[in-house]
Amino acid sequence: MTNHNETFCPPEAQHVSLNVFLCLVFMIGLLLNSFCLWVFIFRIPKWNAGTVLQFNLAISDVLASPATPLMAVYLLNGNNWKFGFFLCELKIALISTHFYGSIMFLTLISIHRYVVVVHFKRSSPMKRKVFVKRLCFGVWCVILTSAIVYAILLPVTDEDGHKQCLSIHQTKLTRVYFIINFVLFALGFLVPFSTAVVCYSCLARMVTKVNVNSLQSRSIKRKSLKMTGMCLIIFGLCFFPMNVTRTIGVVLKKYYPQHCQLLLRTETAYYSSYVLAGVNCCLDPLIYFFGSHNFNKAFRGSVRRARGHRERENRTESDTSCSTNRNALYTISSGVVL
Repeated sequence: MTNHNETFCPPEAQHVSLNVFLCLVFMIGLLLNSFCLWVFIFRIPKWNAGTVLQFNLAISDVLASPATPLMAVYLLNGNNWKFGFFLCELKIALISTHFYGSIMFLTLISIHRYVVVVHFKRSSPMKRKVFVKRLCFGVWCVILTSAIVYAILLPVTDEDGHKQCLSIHQTKLTRVYFIINFVLFALGFLVPFSTAVVCYSCLARMVTKVNVNSLQSRSIKRKSLKMTGMCLIIFGLCFFPMNVTRTIGVVLKKYYPQHCQLLLRTETAYYSSYVLAGVNCCLDPLIYFFGSHNFNKAFRGSVRRARGHRERENRTESDTSCSTNRNALYTISSGVVL
C-alpha cells in the first residue's frame, strides 16, 4: 500500500468558496498595485532609493495574477491540469517569483528603513539610488533563475489518470518537493523574516525612545511605527502559514503517506494559507502610503485632481442644464407674447 500511496489519497476538488476568495484577493491586489505602479511612473518625477524598492515590490505583487484563473480552474477540476506543460511551468515560475520576490523586496525595504532612520547620520550604499537599482537587478536575476529551475524540476505528471501540476499528490516528485521546500523555507523565508524582525525591532525601539514636540515629528514617528507593524503583519500573517503548512505537507507525503485524511486536510490548509498569502498584494500599498512621503503626496494630489475634474464636469453639466432651461423659458415666453 505504501508503494502505491496515490490510491490512498486521490486528489479532491477544493470547495468553491476557496476559489472565489482566491480570485477576489488577487483581482483586488492587481487593481491596487496597478494603480500604485501608475502613481510611481506618472506622478512621482524624482525617485529616491526607497521609491525604487517600493516600485519593484509593486511589480512582484502583480505577477501572480495571470496564473490565478488557471489555478482556480485546476482546483475546481479536482487537481486535474488541462492546460499543457508550458502553462504549468509558467504558473510555477510566476507564483514563485511573486511570493519570494515580495519577501525579498519587503526585506530590502526593512533594511533600507533601518539604515535611513537608525543610522541617518552615516553614509550607506542603501541610501544611494544607483546602488539600490543594481541591487534590485541582482535580486530579480536570482529570483527569476530560481523560478525557472523550479519550473523545470517540477513538471506535469500523470497520477492515476489525473494530470498534476505543482501538487502534493505528485508521488514521482516527492523527493524533489521535499528538497525544494526546505531550500525555500530556510533561504526564502526564515532568513528574510529574521532580518526584517531584527531591523524593525531596532527601528521601533529607536522611534519609541525619541522625544518629539512638533506636530510634523509626531506624525513621522507615528507613520514609522505603522509601517513597522504593517511589514511584520505581512510577514507573520501572510507568508508564515503558507511556508509552515507546505513544510508539514511535504513531510507527511515523504514519511507518512498512509495518513491520507491528514494529508488531504493539510492540502486544504495549504491552499487556504495560499489565499492568505495573496492578501499581501492588498496590504503592500499601505507600506507605500505610510513609508513614502513622495507616494503619499502624489496619491493625495491624484485624488484632488480627480475630485476637481468631477466637480468641473458637474459644474459644466449644471451650467448646460441652466442654459437649456433658460432657452426653454425664453421660447415659451416668446410664444406667449406672440
